[in-house]
Amino acid sequence: MFSSDENLFNFIVSFILVMAFPTFILCQFFTSPYGKHYTSADSGTTISPPIAWAFMESPTLWLTFIVFRLGKNYTNPLAFILISPYIFHYINRTIIYPLRLRSRSTKNNFPLNIAVTAFIFNLLNAYIQSRWVSHYANYEEDESFRVRFGIGLGLFGSGMVVNIWGDGVLLGLKSQGGGYKIPRGGLFDYVSSPNYLGEIMEWLGWALMTWSWAGLAFFVYTCANLVPRAVSNHKWYVEKFGEDYPKNRKAVFPFLY
Repeated sequence: MFSSDENLFNFIVSFILVMAFPTFILCQFFTSPYGKHYTSADSGTTISPPIAWAFMESPTLWLTFIVFRLGKNYTNPLAFILISPYIFHYINRTIIYPLRLRSRSTKNNFPLNIAVTAFIFNLLNAYIQSRWVSHYANYEEDESFRVRFGIGLGLFGSGMVVNIWGDGVLLGLKSQGGGYKIPRGGLFDYVSSPNYLGEIMEWLGWALMTWSWAGLAFFVYTCANLVPRAVSNHKWYVEKFGEDYPKNRKAVFPFLY
């Protein structure tokens, strides 16, 4: 089916872009049952959340390291600089976040089918992101690389801080016991899911840094997946806490949505 690596690369990029639309539509009617949306009736076989996160995010590290070494840009310092923010994000998501979660999560309540589906997505996405950076990007002829990289890195870094901070607030509330509480302070005063806002900012920054269809596909799919889930989170909070939940708080984008 694929006569060359380039055909495979382009197919996966196109596939992720095309799948963003049905993913967005599906997420309007179905919220993946993990975290606060977990229900034992709909979840089937489940595993420990820390194990699930480490497993499903793992291709972003091991596959990236494998693919990166095979690219023609492998010895180019700019390729190493460009892939670094991506690696930093996934060191946190694959290793640090599961370790933080481990001390606060004692139940096997993460659906195995969701973990496997996410693993497959990360397998495909890690391939196209690392393949673009290490092989298809043309750093010598890209005169605007440094400007785009600087702007994108600023956005990516800000988003990563927001993402990690938001996760930390939620994990802190979980460690207090006594069930779910209303998160407050910082961006939580404006949106229900600042951790998702942060991740959307990260991959917008990544799309700018790479200036590629691969980076754009990742950003578009991230929005298609996380924006509807942020809306579901917001509705969940409103239904659970009623009048106690801040009425001016939006789902994911401050003052907008």
